[in-house]
Amino acid sequence: MTQAPAGARLDHLAALRRAQQRFLASIGEVDPSTPIPWCGRWRARDVVVHLARIHHWAAGQASKRQETPLGRGPFVLDEFYAEHAAELRDTLERLGEAEGWTLVGNGPASWWRRRQLHETTVHLWDLRASSGLTVDDDPVVWSDTVDEVVTVMQPRQEAMGRMAPLPAPVRLVATDVPRTWLLGGAGTPTATVEATAQDLALLVWGRRSADDVSVTGDGGALRAALAARLTP
Repeated sequence: MTQAPAGARLDHLAALRRAQQRFLASIGEVDPSTPIPWCGRWRARDVVVHLARIHHWAAGQASKRQETPLGRGPFVLDEFYAEHAAELRDTLERLGEAEGWTLVGNGPASWWRRRQLHETTVHLWDLRASSGLTVDDDPVVWSDTVDEVVTVMQPRQEAMGRMAPLPAPVRLVATDVPRTWLLGGAGTPTATVEATAQDLALLVWGRRSADDVSVTGDGGALRAALAARLTP
């Protein structure tokens, strides 16, 4: 089970704006050719272009329209990102609670505030951690990142046939905020993971391994869960 969602205390649009500003500022601090080990063969430039494209796509989804293709580049990275970060933010401010498309069917356009906050938060970590730069550790934001995976992303992956149901849930316990989750549905967990909210989020997003966190119970159950496609 989970406690009351930390997201209820978050202004997702304001948090998205802050994350976008930090991401934009970080572009100039990182060599664009820097490898991003957690993202296959990607380099820092690929993360920047990807996030800009995702912002543009999400603005279209929120507006119930297909996005206009942005071309193959090359792009001036900071200008390209700034343009589409603003496009997303302005779109979400303008639409408010109007109906849009979401990853789980039609719903309020504001649904994308949370989704794009966590997309930006994880890729901001990618960009900065790849170069040994400090990363903001707001446990309220990171715990909401975990909550989104547990309550939205993993169930969607399972419903779409991208992963099999987990044999038993894995209990996730944040050590820096009073939050716990059952990853993989209800039931008796066979493993318990304790870590900071940031490390739990990075774990379920494939940036941490079972060796990076404290595990009690069946460590194999955690490894099996992490080997599944918990997120798109």
